[in-house]
Amino acid sequence: MNVPDHSPLVYLVDDDDAVRDALALLLRSVGLRSEGHADPQAFLDGLSPHTIGCVVLDIRMPGISGLDVLARLADTSDLPVVMLTGHANVDLCRRAFKGGAMEFLQKPVDDDVFLDAVQAAVRTHIASRERLAVTQAASDRLARLSVREREVLERIVQGLSNKEIAREFDLSPRTVETYRANVFAKLEADSLAQLIRQYASLLA
Repeated sequence: MNVPDHSPLVYLVDDDDAVRDALALLLRSVGLRSEGHADPQAFLDGLSPHTIGCVVLDIRMPGISGLDVLARLADTSDLPVVMLTGHANVDLCRRAFKGGAMEFLQKPVDDDVFLDAVQAAVRTHIASRERLAVTQAASDRLARLSVREREVLERIVQGLSNKEIAREFDLSPRTVETYRANVFAKLEADSLAQLIRQYASLLA
């Protein structure tokens, strides 16, 4: 049985076969997988939302321009994009960065500059997905709380003491202590600082 490869993947979207082949060889030299696409529409149609990596995108291609592809990616994907062009000018560069490109490189691109840009893009995406996974896990734990426990959590994050929370909800301090202990247990928090750091933004 074939095991899927979850290592980072670099999409090479360029209608020039020689450029794609050369860049793929360069990426292999540093252990990065790549997938080449001459047709930008086919690339968009087959793009997986689960892929970790980045997109290397030529600006001038037949059918759909690289800037159009960049705009579609901004709506459908979180993959960082490195733009390539053989016809660089200030306007193209400005439009690429405004559209969300992480880097803008001119052909023929220096090997080291290209690899630095791609590796930085891949690292950025890995870090972004890791932060997203942490946030999702925190959201899942937050959903375990009862309505009252969430209310107590909100007051804890606001800095209220047990006595202040007890007065607000007309509860005994001992009952609030029980709710507080449940909150810490269900959210798997070891300290107040951790609780605030992980959950304050999710309660906003």
